[in-house]
Amino acid sequence: MNDIIVGVLAILTGAVFCFRGYLAMRIIIPLWGAFAGFMLGAGIVAGDAGFLATALGWIVGVAVALAFGLIAYLFYEVAVMIGMIAIGFTLGTSLMVALGVTWSWVIVLSGVVLAVALAFVALVGDLPMTLLTVLTGLAGAATIVAGLMLVFGVTDLDEFDSAQTTETLNDDWWWYAIYLGLAVAGMVIQFTDVDRRRESLREAWGTGIGSTTSV
Repeated sequence: MNDIIVGVLAILTGAVFCFRGYLAMRIIIPLWGAFAGFMLGAGIVAGDAGFLATALGWIVGVAVALAFGLIAYLFYEVAVMIGMIAIGFTLGTSLMVALGVTWSWVIVLSGVVLAVALAFVALVGDLPMTLLTVLTGLAGAATIVAGLMLVFGVTDLDEFDSAQTTETLNDDWWWYAIYLGLAVAGMVIQFTDVDRRRESLREAWGTGIGSTTSV
């Protein structure tokens, strides 16, 4: 049941990020941050019992999700840091898995390195929306695919840190096809909004609902 719940959350969050992306950054980044916070909080207290196997895991996960989401909504710099770290980690780990890397520490390290790099570039250089559209399309698609795999029982939460997920993807090529189709569709839909594409990340974040940007 936990796999299905997390899978559905991943699909919904990934879909919003993939198909809306920068079009509503003030809402999208906090949502993405909340999802990342939930996974982080629940993972911290998982222990030997397993991911979300106890009430404490759910409580901590929800608490961290609310904290990450609220802070990301209120403060631009924190929002960018959380959003870019989540995107970078998702893309970095997805790339390593796609390349057939099965060593967990290599996958995690790659995700962390790309996460830090994207966060730095976003804060220092204010990412152009064209690049951000590509990043949100790719990261959103990866999250949707992960959610689908959980919902349909192709993998489970305990296997995400093992070689089993990599082997499953290598055997079932259609997951790559689904990922590519979602990523392209997401970018095409986002690129149809010409006016918003001319904005920078800071400008797009500031035009969200109830804007109170911190500069």
